Amino acid sequence: MRRHTISFKNAFTGIYTAARTQANIRIHLLATIIVLLAGAYFQVSLTEGLILMLTIASVFVAEMFNTAIEFLADAVTRKDNEFIRHAKDVAAGAVLFSAILALAVGFLIFYPKINCQMFVNCKL
Repeated sequence: MRRHTISFKNAFTGIYTAARTQANIRIHLLATIIVLLAGAYFQVSLTEGLILMLTIASVFVAEMFNTAIEFLADAVTRKDNEFIRHAKDVAAGAVLFSAILALAVGFLIFYPKINCQMFVNCKL
């Protein structure tokens, strides 16, 4: 049981370290708060809420893996290394890809609701 407790402590320390050291994670956190508030305001369905949560999670997971790769690469060497640069670029690309898909999901879920808000007799 002690090993599991230490593992959880390390995991929470990792989340805290990522949030403390990475501005992009804080930006994703702000976006998450906005999306959750919009979801409550527009009363998204359970399915839409689950899709939003999975999408948000995918962005955070990608960002945290990117952060882990950056930390590890910087620990190995600070010198210019083509392979490390490629690893960092690919990890950053994964974050960008997940963020673009998150925007697309948000648009598909919220656009009809925002558009419907403009019309009195609109039913979703």
